[in-house]
Amino acid sequence: MTMNLDDTQRKKVAAWIAEGLKLSEIQNRVFAELGLRLTYMEVRLLVDDLKLVPKDVEPPKPATSALAPEPAKSAAPTAPTQPIPAESAVPVGSVAVMVDQLTRPGAIVSGKVTFSDGSKADWHLDQTGRLGLVTQQAGYRPSAADVQQFQAALEAELSKLGI
Repeated sequence: MTMNLDDTQRKKVAAWIAEGLKLSEIQNRVFAELGLRLTYMEVRLLVDDLKLVPKDVEPPKPATSALAPEPAKSAAPTAPTQPIPAESAVPVGSVAVMVDQLTRPGAIVSGKVTFSDGSKADWHLDQTGRLGLVTQQAGYRPSAADVQQFQAALEAELSKLGI
């Protein structure tokens, strides 16, 4: 079987896991650097045999961990949406949420949010009920109070739409 690696090769795989590489990236490196062609499942079994645990390498999304919405109810992605009128969208010192009329691909519902400090972000709710937040300003993190206001405003907007 192609999974017979010597100690040096096993240490390389362990180092790649420690670096935070995904299994698919390890699969590519095993072929490129060690000359072994392994299937994804073989790499997964190899990592398991070595008693290694891949790190979660998905980049953290600002405030996503603080936002734990209830899993989305079954809703058609084409649910009618109503944007917040621009003139009333951002009262100073509060958070405003808008639902997109055209839902972004891969999402059940999506929209935009403006935080109390004027920073803006796009948000989306995927099919598994996970909320994603993509800020326009790299590294921006909304305050805890803004996160709470965003969560409440989002819940209110989604309930208006029956989602």
